[in-house]
Amino acid sequence: MTHDIHVIGGGLAGSEAAWQLAEAGLKVRLSEMRGSGEETPAHQTDGLAELVCSNSFRSDDAEANAVGLLHQELRTLGSLIMRQADIHRVPAGSALAVDRDNFSASVTEAIDQHPNITLVRERIDALPDSPTIIATGPLTAASLAAGIGAETGREALAFFDALAPIVHRDSIDMDTAWFASRWDKGEGKDYINCPMDKDQYLAFHQGLIDGEKTPFKEWEKDTPYFDGCMPIEVMAERGVDTLRYGPMKPVGLDNPKTGRWPHAVVQLRQDNAQGTLWNIVGFQTKMKHADQVRLFRTIPGLENAEFARLGGLHRNTFIRSPELLDETLRLKSRPNIRFAGQITGCEGYIESCGIGMLAGLFAAAELTGKALTPPPYATALGALLGHITGGAEVETYQPMNVNFGLFPPITGRTKKADRKRMYTDRGRAALAEWLNSPRQQAELADNSPELAPSA
Repeated sequence: MTHDIHVIGGGLAGSEAAWQLAEAGLKVRLSEMRGSGEETPAHQTDGLAELVCSNSFRSDDAEANAVGLLHQELRTLGSLIMRQADIHRVPAGSALAVDRDNFSASVTEAIDQHPNITLVRERIDALPDSPTIIATGPLTAASLAAGIGAETGREALAFFDALAPIVHRDSIDMDTAWFASRWDKGEGKDYINCPMDKDQYLAFHQGLIDGEKTPFKEWEKDTPYFDGCMPIEVMAERGVDTLRYGPMKPVGLDNPKTGRWPHAVVQLRQDNAQGTLWNIVGFQTKMKHADQVRLFRTIPGLENAEFARLGGLHRNTFIRSPELLDETLRLKSRPNIRFAGQITGCEGYIESCGIGMLAGLFAAAELTGKALTPPPYATALGALLGHITGGAEVETYQPMNVNFGLFPPITGRTKKADRKRMYTDRGRAALAEWLNSPRQQAELADNSPELAPSA
């Protein structure tokens, strides 16, 4: 079968993108290297949309959770992944968890039986010249990764991607912390500083040594650390004062409460353009999440910290999407190519699915002579897309799950307890307005025929 567009990668993002394109009436070639004799060190089967780690899609609460809101939006837009997840759901409280084997088998069957999709088991080594969506995930084949690196002007990345924790700005205690840059350079509010005295620092240092660490997977062990991203617990093991001469250096930071430099300082740097998220500078870590939360909440000013993302360290391949992609996920230097899924820097199953859906919808509109506008930033899909294509700081761009810190802030005086519900109510209203505009109804009609006029 000749095809209108090529999708590379049969994970969650690639499967969703292929489905959206096929439902729009386009002929799709879906290339998946598993099953061709080319396997990955992480996958166990050749099934499409295989869930490599957990079997959970996380919270399904659309009333007060950004992930649950994303679930709801994907269902509304006719997601294949969400439909199969709902069919193969297993008990998990308020979370959406699935029977992973049956889920993957059902996605594979749906793709394989669609008359507009040709599933080909093959490895793609170079960037095609025809319309293409690359959704190869964090374990992109070395040859294709090299081609991506050559095109973007940056080496394809295969390293231990070190993630520093990210904190919601409104959960930081500014009665303890203060804004300042070292030696008062910059704009004066470039960093939030959390001071430690000697006893607090020594207890924190010991907590890093004692904290339980996540072991490396076998296939990660030979991958080197990324330069400049040494785990904080590894630095701590090198000596009790190593951190005080590194990421926790207090020199040049006068604490306005005391007029003196603290014994050590934890700095947070703004992580998004809206200023709602701040990352803890130099705190990439392999500690388990429970230990991170416990230990990092001992930092003065972060006692009640709410984390948009905890630290991590794992092998990953992703591009600098805010620099390289336009608002419809096209590669600026080669607009025939779109990227989708984890390779764009979104983190998580459902986030990969969401970006795969958008890539498919954007490509379908373009190939059929239409013009689909991106969803509003107030929606979960729009917030995630905005982070990937321009909302994040390019130099510090790292993979991210969907969270309310990516959304436009709620304005006016509000009770903190009501804020999450306000985000989800506003998101649902924004999606309904987007869908009900005559232009979007025309663009999405083929893909989501079940959408009611009042969706």
